[in-house]
Amino acid sequence: MQTGTLISLTLYFVLMIAIGLWAWKRSTDTSEGYLLAGRNLHPAVAALSAGASDMSGWLLLGLPGALFAAGLVEAWIGIGLFVGALANWVIVAPRLRKQTEELGNALTIPEFLANRFPEKATALRVVSALIVVVFFAVYTAAGLVGGGLLFETSFAGIIPDLGMSDYMAGIWITCLVVLAYTMVGGFLAVSLTDFVQGCIMVVALVLMPLVVMFGAGGEGGGSLTDVPVEGFLSLTQGLTLLGFISAITWGLGYFGQPHIIVRFMAIDTVEKVKTARNIGMSWMGVALLGSIGIGIAGRAYTERNGIVVDNPETIFIVLANLLFHPIVTGFLLAALLAAIMSTISSQLLVASSSLTEDFYKLFFRKNASERESVNVGRVCVALVALAAIWIASDPESEVLGLVSNAWAGFGAAFGPLIILSLVWNRMTGAGAVAGLVVGAGVVAAWIALGWNSALPGFDGGLYEIVPGFIAAWLATWAVSKATYRSPTPVDAG
Repeated sequence: MQTGTLISLTLYFVLMIAIGLWAWKRSTDTSEGYLLAGRNLHPAVAALSAGASDMSGWLLLGLPGALFAAGLVEAWIGIGLFVGALANWVIVAPRLRKQTEELGNALTIPEFLANRFPEKATALRVVSALIVVVFFAVYTAAGLVGGGLLFETSFAGIIPDLGMSDYMAGIWITCLVVLAYTMVGGFLAVSLTDFVQGCIMVVALVLMPLVVMFGAGGEGGGSLTDVPVEGFLSLTQGLTLLGFISAITWGLGYFGQPHIIVRFMAIDTVEKVKTARNIGMSWMGVALLGSIGIGIAGRAYTERNGIVVDNPETIFIVLANLLFHPIVTGFLLAALLAAIMSTISSQLLVASSSLTEDFYKLFFRKNASERESVNVGRVCVALVALAAIWIASDPESEVLGLVSNAWAGFGAAFGPLIILSLVWNRMTGAGAVAGLVVGAGVVAAWIALGWNSALPGFDGGLYEIVPGFIAAWLATWAVSKATYRSPTPVDAG
């Protein structure tokens, strides 16, 4: 790896840590400051923070890799995500921003649910916090796998001998940089770094497919219309009904992603949610088109130039190393790290907040001081990170597979619960607990049985979010109907 690339990446790391130190001076004196930046985020920061923490390394590794391997038919995942994200901004964002502040100034999703359903407060906080920590450990691991793949592919033999493989060294380096600014600067640091990372990501996503198609690399074979694979540019080639449902229903996951919807809680006013939505959806549309373009154009380029790509999920890295000056390559790899680190930092902070607010303060130190709560939160960030490193240590792990499992777990467990709690006043605490348990349980069972890969009696599998989301919605509705008690005049007064 040439010096220019290393310099670009080093400057990127320094910038992220500098932002963390600045945020440390501004918003880490209280739990509200550390966990929600004092509910004072600018709409643009909230929008790009939500987008960057949402898309993760999946946008530059998983989705381009799926398109590179199977063709345009994989774009249905992106279409489903775009529709789901828009619905999330319209249905959930304004209501959640308003209700979390009104109901006890809740700082976490479990705390909001406990305040919304006080009769089941402890059960909701414990169950939801457990789900958050378990699935975020898996989700964070997906990001670390991306960091490991980046360093293994681009820095092989360059990283000093640390007594471990380049893959594991990449995981540790990625994690330590994220920890440096997340533990120090809290939510404000995470949101500001997400904003910067979102800007870097979208520039890279626009730049790379254009260079492949029209730059010097394009002359060597960037044409999108000349891939020697039948149906490669078809949205329906080989698409089954189960495959279509599995792809398009990725959008259902948005309603239940704590690291995304917590951004809605931090926007400075409800009135600015619409502005944030417009910025966020514009960013997402451009980013998804760029990601799709990288996968398709990358396959055309490698086919016509006889380049073998062993792992389709590394096509972004391969093109960055082949087609650009080392300094630009460093910028592009920084974009990949930005995608990875923005999500990891958000997930670590949300998992940490659940451990602190919904375990430590609930069971051990109810009257913990603000400083103590912030410090415990920092320790919890490190603990969740260590668990994620252990999960990611398997070099055979796939980014898209880990992301899909965690995405489904959150979407099914929290999605129906969040929507119904915001729009249905007859929902009960017992229904909320039932939805959480059933949603997470069905997803876990579906994965364990392998039905997401091969459904008995069918040619393919069904994405686990579909049965999980439906089962959780029905469980929440049925148990709420059975346990709802109409308010008496005394209750109402």
